[in-house]
Amino acid sequence: MPPSPGRSGGAQPGRRNRRRRRRLRTVDETSAGGLVVAEAERLAAIIGRSDRRGRLLWSLPKGHIEPGETPEQTAVREVAEETGIIGRVTVAIGTIDYWFVAGNRRVHKTVHHFLLDAVGGELSDEDVEVTEVAWVPLGELDQVLAYADERRLVRHALTLLGDAQPGAGEETGSRKPPRNMGTEQG
Repeated sequence: MPPSPGRSGGAQPGRRNRRRRRRLRTVDETSAGGLVVAEAERLAAIIGRSDRRGRLLWSLPKGHIEPGETPEQTAVREVAEETGIIGRVTVAIGTIDYWFVAGNRRVHKTVHHFLLDAVGGELSDEDVEVTEVAWVPLGELDQVLAYADERRLVRHALTLLGDAQPGAGEETGSRKPPRNMGTEQG
């Protein structure tokens, strides 16, 4: 006996597929952040966030641009909020854009990154969005950062700092924090 129409699991000709596709609203978001460096000590302050699987992913601090803020002001604020380190912007190092889905939104995110000099503060993971913070030798960032686009920006920033070969001549065991800056890790 042949199967009856409509029971085969496929859509019948002339009928709409009964499964509705979820319609996602597309939104644009803009953030700023950057690479904050204690240049004399050759260290960078980075943040770790846990992903959905519980893995710790290291990245550069960044966050949403607030109304009335410039990207540079946002970078300084976000670095301070997420790492506890006060930075001063020296130069733009690049922009990254990517897409992701959050809830019922398809988000196009643009993040402006800057190189910042660490001028004060104390390393802290007080921000609820941050799992850990750490001072990492500049030469180790390429192995530690989770995202390829951020690693590319860091390599560019290191050339601006005169570190054409990241890690050359650095002792990886030397992780002293800058003077007047703490070593707290979450």
